[in-house]
Amino acid sequence: MKSTCLILASLALFVAAQAAPAPRLTITSLSDLPVVERTPYDQAADADAAVNAAFARAKQNGKRVLIDLGGNWCGDCIVLANIMQLPQMKPFLAAHFEIVTVDVGRFDKNLQIPARFGIINRLEGVPSVIIADPDGRFVNAGHVAALADARHMTPQAIADWLAQWAK
Repeated sequence: MKSTCLILASLALFVAAQAAPAPRLTITSLSDLPVVERTPYDQAADADAAVNAAFARAKQNGKRVLIDLGGNWCGDCIVLANIMQLPQMKPFLAAHFEIVTVDVGRFDKNLQIPARFGIINRLEGVPSVIIADPDGRFVNAGHVAALADARHMTPQAIADWLAQWAK
């Protein structure tokens, strides 16, 4: 048991060492967050085509794919969308990820997208974020719903969480 814990701790440090450092955000509280994005999910979009296009771009430029699953009704989704629009975050994310947003309605729409990654049960919450390598390897399995409580996190904690998956 001890050796297993040491191996897991070493692996976590290795993964953290491989990640890009998060940008330092100038806002420290969500009350300072400018709301520029109120409807981040295109409800009429062809989710399969959008995800396929993101993977095609990722293969061309060696970036990972960040799939943001959520709904325009979700406060936590709107918080995440606006954090991602911050002047410090937007270029960082663009440098490391091909980003695609997918409207999952009220957990009843476009569920074929998480199913591609083996998520066939109801999403634990939204936003759910899937990070994948250009070849489709699921990078953040087990951590998809980590931002589902984004409105109770600090902006920097959200930036740090996203950055840990950058390569």
